[in-house]
Amino acid sequence: MSGVTHQKVQAFENDWRLDKWFKVNYPDLGFGRLSKLLRTGQVRIDGKRVKASARLEEGMEIRIPPLGVNPNAGKPRPEQLGRKSFTKEESRAIHDMVIYQDNSVIVLNKLPGLAVQGGSKITRHVDGYLDCLQGDNPERPKLVHRLDKDTSGVLVIARTSAAAKSLTESFRNRKTKKIYWALVVGRPERSEGTINAPLDKEPGTHGERMMVADKGKKAVTDFHVMDSALRATSWVAFKPVTGRTHQIRVHATVLDTPIVGDGKYGGKDAFLDGAVSKKLHLHARSIDIDHPDGGLLQITAELPRHMKESWDMFGFDTDDRSDPFERDDDAR
Repeated sequence: MSGVTHQKVQAFENDWRLDKWFKVNYPDLGFGRLSKLLRTGQVRIDGKRVKASARLEEGMEIRIPPLGVNPNAGKPRPEQLGRKSFTKEESRAIHDMVIYQDNSVIVLNKLPGLAVQGGSKITRHVDGYLDCLQGDNPERPKLVHRLDKDTSGVLVIARTSAAAKSLTESFRNRKTKKIYWALVVGRPERSEGTINAPLDKEPGTHGERMMVADKGKKAVTDFHVMDSALRATSWVAFKPVTGRTHQIRVHATVLDTPIVGDGKYGGKDAFLDGAVSKKLHLHARSIDIDHPDGGLLQITAELPRHMKESWDMFGFDTDDRSDPFERDDDAR
């Protein structure tokens, strides 16, 4: 059929419901109309008929028929109906996170404890505040990747559909370089290396926890020990080669050095005695990604307060901007 398009499910859309995917990517398409398209088989996943509640997996292909003139165009989006107006404090909070902005891209230094998207019992999240960043732009800003709720740092937002497509391609094709800083308990046996440990959802946890599994999805992370305080704790830089859920957090336990504050994967061993904060010490420090308008976008995000206090406590350099993985990149 002429006009039919196909879109692949991206890593950050993994485990979304199909109706949520359409709500995010086609906000003017009403649920009733989507239901009709599904009933008549015009919308399919990997060529198969599905329901609106179908769960998505990275790499799946969604068939989208020509939508024509949308009868819902111009009407308020579902998420806008009944939504309260933003307070000055809420608007200021999201604007204070902006560390870079141009006509195509916004980059936030996301605060720890703030979810990227809504979910069960989550009403405060980055996606809900993106209207505050729209300004005079005709399009609402769009998420192109995500961070865990308790992970802070670099979060890239697209300002246009064209930018979203370009940035998503870069993430999907692994043409991005992301470096995370973490404070871990103990010191890895090796000062640098690569963790290659496939990951899968842990049974019975509804996808809330991941585990190392021989038949899981490929998961690879490079690491480099930046500094240590005796052998009690270490500052480790991680560079994920793949982008699985909780990848760095699980791979840190593979090294027998859980991330400080990560009780989910490190249990009691993830907490240090004394004045060290019990918050998760994992920060998306920097990203190098192809800019949608050409060139390379390189962004570095400052540490959140609780991690800066820990760095100061152990005498680590909070201003270090060296790239411990530069030689590895040149060799590849």
